[in-house]
Amino acid sequence: MASRPDTDDYLSLFLNDVPLMDVRAPVEFTRGSFPEAQNAPLMNDEERHRVGICYKEKGQDKAIELGHQLVSGDIKAQRIEAWKRFIAQHPDGYLFCFRGGLRSRLTQQWIRDAGIDYPLVKGGYKALRRFLIDSLEEQIESSEFRILSGRTGTGKTRVLKKLPNPVDLEGLANHRGSSFGRRVSPQPSQIDFENRLAVAMLKSANLKGGPVYLEDESRLVGRCCLPERLRERMAEAPLMVLEQPLAERIRIIRQDYVEEMVRDYQARDGEEAGWLNFRDYLLSALDRIQKRLGGERHKQLRALMEQALEQQEKQGNVEGHHAWIRALLEDYYDPMYDYQLSRKQGTILVQGGPGTIIDWANRPVANR
Repeated sequence: MASRPDTDDYLSLFLNDVPLMDVRAPVEFTRGSFPEAQNAPLMNDEERHRVGICYKEKGQDKAIELGHQLVSGDIKAQRIEAWKRFIAQHPDGYLFCFRGGLRSRLTQQWIRDAGIDYPLVKGGYKALRRFLIDSLEEQIESSEFRILSGRTGTGKTRVLKKLPNPVDLEGLANHRGSSFGRRVSPQPSQIDFENRLAVAMLKSANLKGGPVYLEDESRLVGRCCLPERLRERMAEAPLMVLEQPLAERIRIIRQDYVEEMVRDYQARDGEEAGWLNFRDYLLSALDRIQKRLGGERHKQLRALMEQALEQQEKQGNVEGHHAWIRALLEDYYDPMYDYQLSRKQGTILVQGGPGTIIDWANRPVANR
């Protein structure tokens, strides 16, 4: 393998989805890393903890000595094999630690001793994270935003993906944004979400250009919090209002939150356990908005949902879900959306069905 130089071209790393080997401890990786990063630690959490204590009590030299004692013999050989596997899969990648210092250099040396030259990211995680924070702030200020709005169930995410320069906030947060929005796989950490968003905005500006299309979201997408300045810019931005007949909205919600979710749970957990977990997901989502629904309305909707679930389990028929979906839309989500729309600051650019929105957004500016 030809030797490649270490890099501080952070923009190129993110725009080109360059694979990154994060040699920090698992606890650091879990707290936050980058979209193309994989964890291949030099030290595990316990080893890092012990070295950290030694550093505070006895200084750097003793800490380094202890680190070499802890990661030696078979353990060292296993770590090197893990790095070699990553390198074999990603010969164009880079490695990094927290600051691009001792852990990166040591990892790089051990890999070199095994006969492989592999470059590192200068400045490590800290520099990469700082670059993304600064670039996100810059993109939020300089971008022109257009907001895709619409009542619950209009299929906004489907339409968003067909617009010229979309950034899918729900996709980045791995959550659909409502009480029912949880997915089978977990959400990213807040830092991971911010890093994903920053990378998406960089690609939007550098690879596509033009107005950035975002789906209308509240401050929280599940547990992921949007940057406050982004929320302010979104509140001022012009709107594209997506409209769908009620029957189509019911079909979309049934497809997304019933048919797709039961498949996902059963694919993950098996048929029986997957069904039980899906059932719990649906009922729990309704229970989370009990206070806002009011006791009696919640009780009625829960009864409809339980009937629909029983019919689905016994007969495989999902039509029974229409009753609670319709009631929830008409009595809860639609009034809430109409109130929120009345308070929007942005002007409405276009209003209509999916075809109308997509055609307008893709039309040359002179023809609008």
